[in-house]
Amino acid sequence: MEAPLEITITEAARLAKLPGNVLLDVREPHEYAFCHVEGSVPIPMGKIPERLAELPHDRQILVLCHHGGRSMRVTQFLRANQFTLVSNIAGGIDAWAETVEPGMPRY
Repeated sequence: MEAPLEITITEAARLAKLPGNVLLDVREPHEYAFCHVEGSVPIPMGKIPERLAELPHDRQILVLCHHGGRSMRVTQFLRANQFTLVSNIAGGIDAWAETVEPGMPRY
């Protein structure tokens, strides 16, 4: 089974609530400190290669950044490293703040 390469913000919000799924935030620490989705796992994009062992192969990983560019690169990198249950979240945290959590600070 393989997850879709990219999912909508609405689908991401639904999937993020399911037990076992991982919401991976690949933004920088200062961005994560400014705003983040509760329960997300912060690993900056540049640290992903050295922290692969922390990520599960058997659960869906939803990758999030500011607008979707960095998270797409991380999604493609993870897929190239045998992670098949990984999807990029289109629109990133900016779309999440606009659609899912309107009170979340935006930048």
